[in-house]
Amino acid sequence: MKISIIGGGGRVGSDAAFVMQMMGYAKELLLVDANADMAAGEALDLLHGSALCSSQKIRSGSYDDMGGSDAVVITAGLRRKPDESRLELINRNVSLFQQILSSVKGVKLPSTSKLFIVSNPVDILTHLAVESGILPENQVFGLGTVLDTCRFRSVIADRLNLNPTQVDALILGEHGDSMVPMWSSATVNGIPLASFEGYSEQFCEEAFDFTKKSGAEVIRLKGGAGRAVGVSIAHVLEAVALDTEAVLPISSLQKGKLGIKDICLSLPTRVGKNGVMQVIEPKVSDAEKSGLLNSAESLKSVLKQVKNSPAAV
Repeated sequence: MKISIIGGGGRVGSDAAFVMQMMGYAKELLLVDANADMAAGEALDLLHGSALCSSQKIRSGSYDDMGGSDAVVITAGLRRKPDESRLELINRNVSLFQQILSSVKGVKLPSTSKLFIVSNPVDILTHLAVESGILPENQVFGLGTVLDTCRFRSVIADRLNLNPTQVDALILGEHGDSMVPMWSSATVNGIPLASFEGYSEQFCEEAFDFTKKSGAEVIRLKGGAGRAVGVSIAHVLEAVALDTEAVLPISSLQKGKLGIKDICLSLPTRVGKNGVMQVIEPKVSDAEKSGLLNSAESLKSVLKQVKNSPAAV
């Protein structure tokens, strides 16, 4: 499997490449970045470790080298400027993203290729990528709340002194302010999370609040997130590469589950070699359903603003 990472010279793209190198399912990793020297340096650094961990072909390059990619991962994005509003940042990232999509359209990709969006706002950009028509909509998806879910499970495990790999709890909806925690279905190896000592309404509020703020806290402490994002990206692509049909909270175009349609957001989704195989309608509480419907409307509002903004054209 050949995987091209646009933004591969950055923290997120290079961390994802490193995790994929460790997992070994990609036969070729290509790092593409506006900063060609950074991409070349990251590729060389990865190459130097290949003798002890993988037989992959690892290199940097340009869009011209992306032909034949089985998956194209877009991690490139802009950071917020001082005093810049969230919508202004979104519009700048949308403008950059549209330039990237225009370049990707010129690449000769296999009909079975996948377009995997990581850049933020991931749900809005995934929606625009679907509308671009570069690939069939089932082959276009975003990281969605996979990272939020990963953080959520880790926070729960840490605070209740549990094995994080046995915590099964989801965050769905927007990768953003309106994300929704699925407490009603949270378990630990099949046992309801509510069965464990320390679980309470206050615990739920504090754990979710910390999860929502975790990304900003990592940025405050070290300047940017990378490790957990890289693991999350690699985890999704593993499902594609190995056709595991894993159920993951990726972002994809919704068509009616829970009454949500015409917007990209995260619901439980079977992922395999063809990309999005099936969106599953989860059993949720009334409050959770209300939260997800609100999340969808919030994203539709942002999408409308983006499409009506001349700055995003």
